[in-house]
Amino acid sequence: MTALETPVLPSLLSVTAHPDDESLLTGGVLAQHHAAGARTAVVTATWAPDSRRAPELAAALSVLGAGSPRLLGYNDARNPEAAPGQPRFVDAPLDEAVGRLVTHIRDFRPDIVVTHDAVGQLTGHPDHVRTHQITLLAVEAAGLAHLHPEAGAPWQPSAVYAATHPESGVGLLRPLLEGVGKTVLAVPDSYVTTSVDVSPWAAAKMEAILAHRSEVARERSLPGLLARLPEAERDEIISTEYFTRLAPGPAPGDPHQLIA
Repeated sequence: MTALETPVLPSLLSVTAHPDDESLLTGGVLAQHHAAGARTAVVTATWAPDSRRAPELAAALSVLGAGSPRLLGYNDARNPEAAPGQPRFVDAPLDEAVGRLVTHIRDFRPDIVVTHDAVGQLTGHPDHVRTHQITLLAVEAAGLAHLHPEAGAPWQPSAVYAATHPESGVGLLRPLLEGVGKTVLAVPDSYVTTSVDVSPWAAAKMEAILAHRSEVARERSLPGLLARLPEAERDEIISTEYFTRLAPGPAPGDPHQLIA
């Protein structure tokens, strides 16, 4: 391989709770893998396809090269306008929610699935925790032919990673979030198996974050807080993404790259 060639990275499916989570947590690796020629996609657990945030999600995914939105269509635990008439994701029947996600996993056939960590991603939002739980169940079910046969042919991803924030990597995020009254649930550094320098894709990541205009307009939302920061501080926050490899075991090889 010459210095000008880019290695092809594994295909990547990001499964997150809300529109904007994909950009905040995995925007860098989505842009990185897309730039290297890998297939990438995003499944979002909450908000309906005809909601006001769906076009913002579509714009963000276009920036990241992650295709069209794949929305499970459940209601947000804290915002009933997300999907009126639909159950909250945290209240949805377990098997139904798993089956909906299995359909997307089998359709896209990713090498790697990335989702929230077990503590609920800094603020402990119940939708984040539920997404973590449903994703782990769906990844296992997707490889078993007798589970959810209506969802397509079985497909077993090679690895699952949880996007997370270690204590040593929270940095400027802590005062930023605590300054607006939010809890910061960082994990021990030992929990992290992989840290990815996404600074070459930080501009695309920030553009995707800013595409979520309704969140940028809110004073306490992370997109809004980031949008109002000086560029140097903002880049410091978004230029490293941290992950924990959950399956099938400890990460082989490079601790600075997602590996199938």
